[in-house]
Amino acid sequence: MSLPVDASTLSVADTSAASSAVSSSDVPAPSAADLLAFARRTAADTALVASLPLDPEGRTWIRLEGPGGSEAWLIGWPPGTGTGWHDHGGSHGAFAAAMGRLTEQSLAAQLPTEGWKVLELADGIDRQRQLADGQGRAFGPHHVHQVFNASATEHAVSVHAYYPPLPMMRRYSRVGQVLRLEQVEWAQEWA
Repeated sequence: MSLPVDASTLSVADTSAASSAVSSSDVPAPSAADLLAFARRTAADTALVASLPLDPEGRTWIRLEGPGGSEAWLIGWPPGTGTGWHDHGGSHGAFAAAMGRLTEQSLAAQLPTEGWKVLELADGIDRQRQLADGQGRAFGPHHVHQVFNASATEHAVSVHAYYPPLPMMRRYSRVGQVLRLEQVEWAQEWA
């Protein structure tokens, strides 16, 4: 997902006792489970979800303030749009569907993050899941996937959170069992 920083930033209240009782510098880094809980809570905020302008042609987004210094986004997906294969530059994360249904295709293998341009994937590592109505998914720092809205008629909306904030994203092409590194996007390019 390529996300420019010129998007609006909204603050989403984290109602956990720990975040209100301790200063942000004393709060431990959020785990993937913490990010998933945030994504699910935020996906249930119908007013926030309704505030996202939807475009019939391309994805739209609003940057959110995630828990514990994480990066978060509310993303609208027109019918037929998706991310392509990518990773999150070593960050762990989570996402949850807020409206509509998303499909995630992922690899059930921890891939090395550096030092390769072409990788032949073993048979049987492909996974696919459907996420709708608050369903979510957490993932670790070596997760490679693609997410898309397979609907021909309905928009989808989702909430995504990453920690540490995305330093980069690697984009891949895939033909059969061959995964090829195509591009590295750095966070400063989104500014």
